[in-house]
Amino acid sequence: MQIALLGGLLGLLYWVAGNAVSNLAERGIRTGFDFLFHPARFPISESIVHYTPSDSFLWAFVVGVANTLWLSVIAVVLATIGGLFLALAQLSKHPLLSRLAVGYVTLFRNIPLIVQLLFFYGLVTSSLPAPRDAFQPVSGVFLSLRGVYAPTLVMGPGGGWVIAASILLLIAVIRVGHRRFRHIGLLRRLPAYAAIWFLGSIVIWWLADVPLGLESPVLHGLNFRGGMYLSPEFAAITIGLALYTTAFTGEIIRGGIEAVDKGQWEGGRALGLRDRQIMFRIVLPQALRIIVPPMTSQYLSTVKNTTLAVAVGYPELGLVVNTVINQTGQALESIMVMLGVFLTVSLTVSLIMNRFNAKIALVER
Repeated sequence: MQIALLGGLLGLLYWVAGNAVSNLAERGIRTGFDFLFHPARFPISESIVHYTPSDSFLWAFVVGVANTLWLSVIAVVLATIGGLFLALAQLSKHPLLSRLAVGYVTLFRNIPLIVQLLFFYGLVTSSLPAPRDAFQPVSGVFLSLRGVYAPTLVMGPGGGWVIAASILLLIAVIRVGHRRFRHIGLLRRLPAYAAIWFLGSIVIWWLADVPLGLESPVLHGLNFRGGMYLSPEFAAITIGLALYTTAFTGEIIRGGIEAVDKGQWEGGRALGLRDRQIMFRIVLPQALRIIVPPMTSQYLSTVKNTTLAVAVGYPELGLVVNTVINQTGQALESIMVMLGVFLTVSLTVSLIMNRFNAKIALVER
């Protein structure tokens, strides 16, 4: 019966696919993925990888995926750090701090994310001055209605190899440190990791003999040139998504901390430990077993929420897919690419978080 059911399911899928292809052919709609290798011939306003309109549609999809992943990583990191501080604020004995934290959660959790994104986009594009009167909070950093401009490091030829070697060094330092010094707390190991990686990166740069300089933005005409540029669209989606997600991660972390038995606090105080030491050395490690599973779902939701960036015009994968559909008419194939990308990213995040959850889980004999 199971084999017959599987055969019937495969037959149904084959019939649906054949029916879709024949209907598309009757209407003169092209099918296939050959268009991926044709020139895209449309611009993308910003990207973390190099792109020109003469690049292929395939590379345009790569640019959209890179922007989506970059936005997801920033939002997840900021929301995790912010959620920890928010949870500690809610558990604080200071009445004003705890009530402000509760009010933050109530406000941001009950307003739709897209409304928040539109609000922050309007705030960024209307409250900041023009480039000629840009606000300068720190020397070399300029805030204007056209975005944020800041100094950036510029490397000569061979800089990509230096960055790749530095990333490999960081991975090696973390892996070796975890194997050799796992008996030392993670918070105590982090400064040593950072120092070793920083000194090692300097040695790599010195051996590679790659020119390195600092490029600052300069006002030229009606806008700035040079330096690092962050668009208002990127600022709006980053701020909105991070603040929105922080409200949820804060509740998850708070719930995990409160689920730890109060006897752990009493035992820590009996040993003469301060509340900060009890929190980070006793309570929080135990709370991780409760925090990680719902946090995994929240991370997946954050990745999928990046598709709302289309509302403010940030060119993540969804906006790129919409543009490709308008240019080529290959809607079915473009949507399949988008579904495949998000499925792959979601499964990868789930795999990483599940492995981490398995390491911290209690193992019964």
